[in-house]
Amino acid sequence: MGQRVLTVHRETFPIRGHFTISRGSRTESQVILVELGLDGRVGRGECVPYARYGESLDSVVAQIETLREALAAGAGRADLPGLLPAGAARNAIDCALFDLEAKLAGVPAWQLAGIGQPEPTLTAFTLSLGTPEAMAAAARDARDRPLIKLKLGGDGDIERVAAVRAVLPEAQIIVDANEAWSVAQVEPFAAAMAELGVALIEQPLPAAEDAALAAIDSPVPLCADESCHTREGLAGLRARYDLINIKLDKTGGLTEALAMAAEARALDFGIMVGCMLGTSLAMAPAVLVAQDAAFVDLDGPLLLARDRDPALRYEGSLVYPPEAALWG
Repeated sequence: MGQRVLTVHRETFPIRGHFTISRGSRTESQVILVELGLDGRVGRGECVPYARYGESLDSVVAQIETLREALAAGAGRADLPGLLPAGAARNAIDCALFDLEAKLAGVPAWQLAGIGQPEPTLTAFTLSLGTPEAMAAAARDARDRPLIKLKLGGDGDIERVAAVRAVLPEAQIIVDANEAWSVAQVEPFAAAMAELGVALIEQPLPAAEDAALAAIDSPVPLCADESCHTREGLAGLRARYDLINIKLDKTGGLTEALAMAAEARALDFGIMVGCMLGTSLAMAPAVLVAQDAAFVDLDGPLLLARDRDPALRYEGSLVYPPEAALWG
């Protein structure tokens, strides 16, 4: 058996129109592709560096490069937590190792993960933050989507959700404030969201302020995103949140994401599986974690103007498990 060969690529994928959240707007997604070659097989993993967590393309590539020798010497998924912190760099390497192991063993990744054969799952479809009128117009274009996720931004959020609800009276709606609400806004906004039939509120407060949620009885379940990265600290979030959003770019890969999901369920958290704005290669391993999740938000490729080939199969809002040619 030879040595693993690491290759790192920076890639840019255009977004359909634009993607706007409370922290800003963009028209393209910049991702990092990791390839690990061994004995004629290549495993792949993708990550999306996120400035909110102090990451950039340069910093993440630099982190990945620090593991070149260790990976050539045989470092595996179990070694990664001791070599890199949780985050985008570790995610790309972990997923590439998972893919490579599956290809070398001739078995699907879900078997290596110790889970049942994955099934298609319903994903949310995200509408960018905008004026109530703009979000209502986007909702009309998404009227065939049964699960809608709305990006919110603070002042005016009740009007935004009301405008979308008027257009989509039957859709299940979840909202994501991306830390944009104030403590004073949570109770009145949550009450209004309940009246509008919202099923979930994601990360209402800045992570540094979310201790205040322990004293708030929200009529809509609350989900931790920016406040929740790995298993460490999960128990401390239990008094604040009802669900946690597991994203591979936060956990540092599929290995930790699966372990985190198991621990979260043991702590009686509901599970949401989300994503950064990446391609089908980034979504593919997350589909394994998404099995039996209460909410799934793996719509990254649906928001892009161009995806990988081969890509995940989407039928409306149903996302199918990946074929081996893509990942796993």
